[in-house]
Amino acid sequence: MSRPEILAPAGNLEKLKTAIDFGADAVYLGGSKLNLRALADNFDNEKLKEGLKYAHDRNRKVYVTINVFPHNDDLEGLEEYLKELYDMGVDAIIASDPGIISTARDVVPHLEVHLSTQANNVNWKAALFWHKIGIKRIVLARELSLEEIKEMRRKLPDTCEIEAFVHGSMCISYSGRCLLSNYMTGRDSNRGLCAQPCRYEYYLMEEKRPGEYFPVYEDERGTYVLNSKDMCMIEHIPELVEAGIHSFKIEGRMKSSYYVASVVKAYREALDSYLENPSEYKFKEKWLEYLMKPSHRQYCTGFYFGDKNIQTYDSSSYVRNYDIIGIVKEYNTDTATATIEQRNRVFDGEKVEILRAKGDSFEVALEDMKDKNGKKIDAARSAQMIFTVKTNLELKERDILIKAKEK
Repeated sequence: MSRPEILAPAGNLEKLKTAIDFGADAVYLGGSKLNLRALADNFDNEKLKEGLKYAHDRNRKVYVTINVFPHNDDLEGLEEYLKELYDMGVDAIIASDPGIISTARDVVPHLEVHLSTQANNVNWKAALFWHKIGIKRIVLARELSLEEIKEMRRKLPDTCEIEAFVHGSMCISYSGRCLLSNYMTGRDSNRGLCAQPCRYEYYLMEEKRPGEYFPVYEDERGTYVLNSKDMCMIEHIPELVEAGIHSFKIEGRMKSSYYVASVVKAYREALDSYLENPSEYKFKEKWLEYLMKPSHRQYCTGFYFGDKNIQTYDSSSYVRNYDIIGIVKEYNTDTATATIEQRNRVFDGEKVEILRAKGDSFEVALEDMKDKNGKKIDAARSAQMIFTVKTNLELKERDILIKAKEK
């Protein structure tokens, strides 16, 4: 049985390290140009080199997105950029535009190319076409069912890898090809600047009644007619593996480090458990609990089992059950003191939950809270402040502190 890759989003260097620490086999990220998350932190060349070293030192891979729909002026400097990525040791690029792909084949012929989901590949003939011109991996459109994916795997050569999204946000448009954002806000989603107008609440106005707005109802449940749920396939690991999917892709380059850690941990544990003993595999509720705590929308299984129950009409809001409190920078075993970088407010004496790359979560009490100068404080209130606490259990570097949201 082939061992699928878990591919995680890396919106910045911290998230890259978090994804790898929590079990990702590979990460995908945006470099300095031509990626569809222009508003993410992204990676300049120096950060990319650091991220590549961190990944490669741990035998993990890094894929760089060049997946915009480029206009003429976007192509300026493309050849030099591709050569820079190749020289730095990037494991693959992810692209959808034939102009970018053909340029890559010309100037860096040994650099692996993956076909982005933006190319909307939904059949095996198209996948075979791309593979014959040098594409190593097809990132499938989200609109495919599990049966369609199985058929593609049967009809494609083993040398053509298949990657599919298994978790994260869904797009109301066909695998990201959307004009709404550009039309309504001037921000082109196909060049990395989506304003997510599909999440807006809409009303209907009749031409001869200006200013008189009527709600748009769908079965009387609400007005968010374009708003999709998030995909979650954690309960269907056996089906994904048996379908022959090479890479399980997690969406979320704009999401938090806590989201990355929780989702990667859940899929890592579930996949490893299945591969260890497929015949005895049993789903564990704790894996779903990991996914319910960080910010998310209502979950569905996307198009894998048909397209029913994908939209949510009552709200576009996220479900936020837990907040990240901080990340452990170091732990002194002699003094039982943890140094923490703050993410959200936490008080001296509070109990928090510890999310760790390996093992179950557990609670600790934060005692004797001090600022970086050693001054006693009653709370860590300032964003990303460094503070210390004593804990009743030993912590580790890069442990993530979380707590249930205050009601």
